[in-house]
Amino acid sequence: MRFLLPALGLLASAAAFSAPAQAAPSCVGEPGAGKVKLEVAATALRNAKGEVAFTVYPDDSSRFLKGGAKLARARVKASAPTTRACFWLPPGHYALATYHDENGDHQFNRTAFTIKEGFGFSNDAPATLGLPSFKSTRFAVPAGGTSIAIKTRYGR
Repeated sequence: MRFLLPALGLLASAAAFSAPAQAAPSCVGEPGAGKVKLEVAATALRNAKGEVAFTVYPDDSSRFLKGGAKLARARVKASAPTTRACFWLPPGHYALATYHDENGDHQFNRTAFTIKEGFGFSNDAPATLGLPSFKSTRFAVPAGGTSIAIKTRYGR
């Protein structure tokens, strides 16, 4: 877990989007020009405090979870047990990371030994001894668009 803590801090940075918790979220990006809709649900949130950050990374393992390497980010008011976001993206392969920013400070709060806020990765890739590999989080967005769910996990 100690290897996971520093890198998860990269998930927390500037806001790009927010929407009412109960309303269908506005999508990040613009439709058209060959773009399709990716709908994402962060599930198993333990409460509706703060917001959930959804971060999309390109199909490039060297950019996965790196500062400044995201393609898009949505910050959505938390709604328990599920918070939703969507993106307009070209069909292709991506990786996605989420975190439940319970106190809304735009930081992934943790200590050297404890993760204080929830997080998740596409494909529900495990993060037991460190960050999941890019390969384990990589997923396809087909020409018709898609929906994915990511289970939110909390530290002890």
